[in-house]
Amino acid sequence: MASGDQRGGRPPVGAGAGLRVGIVRATWNPEIVDRLAAGAQRGLDDLGVAETTEVTVPGCFEIPYAAQVLARSGEVDAIVVIGAVIRGETTHYELVSEGAAQGVMAVQLETGIPVGFGLVTVENTEQAAARSEGPGGHNVGEDAACVAVSMALLARDFSTP
Repeated sequence: MASGDQRGGRPPVGAGAGLRVGIVRATWNPEIVDRLAAGAQRGLDDLGVAETTEVTVPGCFEIPYAAQVLARSGEVDAIVVIGAVIRGETTHYELVSEGAAQGVMAVQLETGIPVGFGLVTVENTEQAAARSEGPGGHNVGEDAACVAVSMALLARDFSTP
């Protein structure tokens, strides 16, 4: 079994040793994003990722561009994106969440650098809090870090020397 093939599970402890991971985080909704970022860092630490580069952007709509810049830099093997889009009274929510998701998908397909998707798109702050819990709880940032490492391992396992 290839090191990246965990049958849907979390990669083993230390599996990310030697990987370089970029983190792109939005500054909008900081109380939630800080919790997601803590989860992402927890996940990367557990997986043995020691080399990280963090970039902040104003909001989730800007995340794809920053991810693209990092991906094209040659400085990272994977990226974790972190942000929170909470529904308001206008269609802004749909535009931002869909644009961010499509942009992030395009980045990874165009550059070949995997991106763990740690954006929560929710109806209210209670739902956001439930998806950004502390150690042992559900945290989308931590999940995204595990996904980014898993996909980087997959890319490494199947790349040609």
